[in-house]
Amino acid sequence: MVVPSGSVYLVKPISFSGPNCGSNIIFQVDGKIIAPTSPGAWGSGLLQWLEFTKLTGITVKGKGVIDGQGSVWWSDSSTENPTEESESVSPLKDSTYESSPALVSSEATGKMPSTKPTAIRFYGISDVTVTGITIQNSPQTHLKFDDCTAVQVFGMTVSSPSDSPNTDGIHLQNSQDVVIHNTNVACGDDCVSIQTGCSGIFIHNMNCGPGHGISIGGLGRGNTRACVSNVTIRDTTMHNTLTGVRIKTWQGGSGLVQGVMFSNIQVSEVEIPIMIDQFYCDGSKCQNKTSAVAVSGISYQNIRGTYTLKPVHFACSDSLPCTGVTLNTINLTPIQEKNHLYEPFCWQTYGELQTTTTPPINCLQIGKPSNNQVQNSNGSC
Repeated sequence: MVVPSGSVYLVKPISFSGPNCGSNIIFQVDGKIIAPTSPGAWGSGLLQWLEFTKLTGITVKGKGVIDGQGSVWWSDSSTENPTEESESVSPLKDSTYESSPALVSSEATGKMPSTKPTAIRFYGISDVTVTGITIQNSPQTHLKFDDCTAVQVFGMTVSSPSDSPNTDGIHLQNSQDVVIHNTNVACGDDCVSIQTGCSGIFIHNMNCGPGHGISIGGLGRGNTRACVSNVTIRDTTMHNTLTGVRIKTWQGGSGLVQGVMFSNIQVSEVEIPIMIDQFYCDGSKCQNKTSAVAVSGISYQNIRGTYTLKPVHFACSDSLPCTGVTLNTINLTPIQEKNHLYEPFCWQTYGELQTTTTPPINCLQIGKPSNNQVQNSNGSC
């Protein structure tokens, strides 16, 4: 399938669905595809605009642009901005036309639906490649992979304004063996969001910013079990982002984040370059709970650059402390002298300082907690 260069196509929400299609389909985008901006095109609200589902081998490539024209969603006061993880804890949707309950038809109200769609979603696919294209101005997440294996994303661009709400660049969920490299992401939320069920994730040579950095989580929302393992993020630059490399979990969840390497990360004017937050709460009141998604075996190597608020923030669970946190060659300096007021913060965080750090991260507790609970049932996957 070819979208020829020099042309602009208005495309309504659509699902390119298998499984009766042939394998190794190529979707060549050299022109421009734009999303509709009239409420009637979206009915009562759809979860995505362009969907590819239940295929074996699909490549989306080219030098073209896929434009979600999201500004009509961002500026419409009638739309509600869901939390970053609102879809992550819901059952996987199999249909493009699955809509949220109790929504009034947007055509009747003349306003955009409250459900902001993802621009491009891949669901239930083995062997998927996205390369070359530009995805811009999505109403919500730009590029999402659900229940996919053998994913490659490279040589592409994601672009939306820094103040566009919930516009994650690349969202991974229940997906394995994913490689993302040589990609530029500028958005209003996480450049990459890694959610439960992900393993074998390798991200390198990425430029991120503006945005919220690269995040694992939020995990465990609504007392759910979350498992993420074998993640490597390296040789990456971040400029003008909320955080650099972050792990965030909700209180009350269970499961485990383990085997994560952050290596050779260059940050510039990042608020908090290094963060683990097991008390994540996205703007609402959250009750204190004892259970938690365990965090273990997290390595930070050669993280360097400038910050605007705090260099390091480790806030781990009282009942399930973070363990195996190793720090090697950390060199973070404030962009302004006043930022020295905020020293590295650690709470219930155990591990090893393999080198001296700038600034000194003296709050890390060496070794393991005396009542190490990481191996209990909460911390298994």
